[in-house]
Amino acid sequence: MAAGFQLGDIHVAVVRKDIKNVHLSVYPPSGAVRIAAPEWMTMDAIRLFAINKLGWIKRQQQKLRGQPRETPREYLERESHYVWGRRYLLRVIEKDTAPRIELKSRRLELQVRPGTDRARRDELLADWYRASVKQALPALLEQWEPRVGVRANRVYIQRMKTKWGSCNPVARNIRINTELAKKPPECLEYIVVHELVHLKHPTHDAKFQALMTMLLPHWRDCRDMLNELPVRSEDWDTGLGSRRGS
Repeated sequence: MAAGFQLGDIHVAVVRKDIKNVHLSVYPPSGAVRIAAPEWMTMDAIRLFAINKLGWIKRQQQKLRGQPRETPREYLERESHYVWGRRYLLRVIEKDTAPRIELKSRRLELQVRPGTDRARRDELLADWYRASVKQALPALLEQWEPRVGVRANRVYIQRMKTKWGSCNPVARNIRINTELAKKPPECLEYIVVHELVHLKHPTHDAKFQALMTMLLPHWRDCRDMLNELPVRSEDWDTGLGSRRGS
């Protein structure tokens, strides 16, 4: 059941879950605040928890609101697009044949049928980014699953508005955002390791952080880089959003 309360001008959404600890998250782009709380925890206790974290909440909101954002994509000639962290200029080729996307030198060639609208061009690029992530994942999973000591049952790649990645520790499934194909390769690696470690440690507790540090000593640098890079111009409800647990 969802509820909530106000802390001055900050609305805190509260979601009850069958969990042991309380988790506080701040989401981009506007810094929306959500607390996932155990079903037994009283609203007064949740409010007190939020008050104690108020300084941290405000710092995260300020950071997220200052995060650079991409300008809306129009998919026009010589528009800038990013592939694995590198900037490419779009070249649009109108041809009455099957759509095709190809990287050539510093150009991203988008071949479409004459009259293809912006929405369809966006869909084609999204599918291509998804395929790029899908191609990169097997090697990363082969490398990191044995090192973490877990195996994901299924890996889904999809366009996600609210997270760079997520996992379901019970079903042992993980989800990866197609947008990571735009970011430097180490960002995808970080998210893969992050979600695999969550299969062992579902929360961002000390055990989670210790294992991340042992496996990927620079993981915080990757996290910070990912959160500082431009995100899509659409409204997100983060990245891995900023999050704290009790």
